[in-house]
Amino acid sequence: MAQECPAYVLDPEYIQQLLLCSQEAKKFAYCPYSHFPVGAALLTRDGKIFSGCNVENACYALGICAERTAIQKAISEGYKDFRAIAIASDLQDDFISPCGACRQVMREFGTNWTVYMTKPDGTYVVRTVQDLLPASFGPEDLQKIQ
Repeated sequence: MAQECPAYVLDPEYIQQLLLCSQEAKKFAYCPYSHFPVGAALLTRDGKIFSGCNVENACYALGICAERTAIQKAISEGYKDFRAIAIASDLQDDFISPCGACRQVMREFGTNWTVYMTKPDGTYVVRTVQDLLPASFGPEDLQKIQ
């Protein structure tokens, strides 16, 4: 259940566009080892969408998740203020959820933005970054030690 929060205020057409973009991004996943394709679509505050997919590597630790790919693409083009991200996979019975590393990377850019965790049938659950990573450590915490 969505709580009253600015992060949840997103027009239905943006939601549908994000879901479709995340499904499309999933098609480009490079996952020869896990066979677990994931796509993500990231919406900036000014309406630009960046997509990403997971990219695996034979040295497993060098792979990168779809969410971090999308975020890094946005950052590399000068965007750092995000409204929402949608995540897609082939999981039929569960909503895809970001891993801990992705949650921490999302947290770097605020706690009050929306995460749409989807199923292939188009259904989704909505959380904020804060919901997914409560009592988190972020950039402002580094200021406390000075």
